[in-house]
Amino acid sequence: MKLKTCFIVVLSLLVAATQITAQKLSDDKATRETKALYRNLSKLAEKHILFGHQHATEYGHGWVGNDYSKSDVKSVTGSHPAVVGVDFSGLSGRPDSAIQKTKADLIKNIAATYNRGGVTTVAWHFINPVSPGGFYWVDSISKAAVPYLIPGGSFNEGYKKILTTIAEVAKSVKGKDGKAVPVIFRPFHEFDGDWFWWGNSHCTTQEFKTLWQFTVSYLRDSLQVHNFIYAFSPDCKFITPEAYTERYPGNEWVDIVGFDDYADFGRDGKYNLAAGLKKLKIINNFAAKNNKLAAFTETGLESVADSTWYTASLLKTLQQEHLKLAYVLVWRNDSKSATHFYAPFPGHASVPDFIQFYNDPYTLFENDLPNLYK
Repeated sequence: MKLKTCFIVVLSLLVAATQITAQKLSDDKATRETKALYRNLSKLAEKHILFGHQHATEYGHGWVGNDYSKSDVKSVTGSHPAVVGVDFSGLSGRPDSAIQKTKADLIKNIAATYNRGGVTTVAWHFINPVSPGGFYWVDSISKAAVPYLIPGGSFNEGYKKILTTIAEVAKSVKGKDGKAVPVIFRPFHEFDGDWFWWGNSHCTTQEFKTLWQFTVSYLRDSLQVHNFIYAFSPDCKFITPEAYTERYPGNEWVDIVGFDDYADFGRDGKYNLAAGLKKLKIINNFAAKNNKLAAFTETGLESVADSTWYTASLLKTLQQEHLKLAYVLVWRNDSKSATHFYAPFPGHASVPDFIQFYNDPYTLFENDLPNLYK
């Protein structure tokens, strides 16, 4: 057992005995396990950050799995990431047989992570429900769908059916203990850009807020989903607190505040770590003032082109100020592409640096976690 793991086991006793009353979930009826996860993530964020990887146990560099026991991160470090990212993309806009298979796979994957003691975060690359184009905005093809989905819109009833499918997954995911599995749900991410149909120039500020509020309300209040923690995450275009909160739907609709930032952390060879740190401080300060959790919801360097990126860029930035961040998640490792990956795999040049990142007491992987659900 690693030294830091021993420390975390001791810390878990403190976590279990500590009641954090300042922070409150947006769902008054949240399950005990969901409330416990939120409290424990908050406590751990005082001195640590959980490391996450998108689609970590579904596939990796050169492989595809079906039992969710493998990950590139585990192959390198001996532990899965603490946070595993999945996606609700396949739950609409496809034949029913494909949707049913996606539902079954998601249920197995999310339950497996919970049973191991890890955390699941869910992105939603939502296929445009009213036009072609997929989840991306495609000029001359895509329709600005948000006004269609909100109450009064012509596709509001259709949107309710899509949310019902999501609720079916949420209610069906049970751990070995029989409990509904808590997940961090992060809809409509990177909304300050224009590349998705829900993006900044494709709906008004009020339309976006209404969509967010309706989505949470319908899942929580109408469909009785009580194991979701809702995460709000624009991209990195903001430079002030006011810009960050321009489309914020309100404290009663959000539990985690974060953002996605590749641009400041080496995308296309361009680094502006100072800018990235400034934005991390903005969300950190906003979370503290509004009794929320903060998280670095997406980042990474494609191909890990800088072999010391994890310690020299990511870890250095995260530790530069006393930030309180629940987790940081890097993007996926494609199974077929030779270059589209964000975490190292055995034999990659960045492995030694990543092991150093893994061994740092600040970072927590799955094997380091206390029981987050009690």
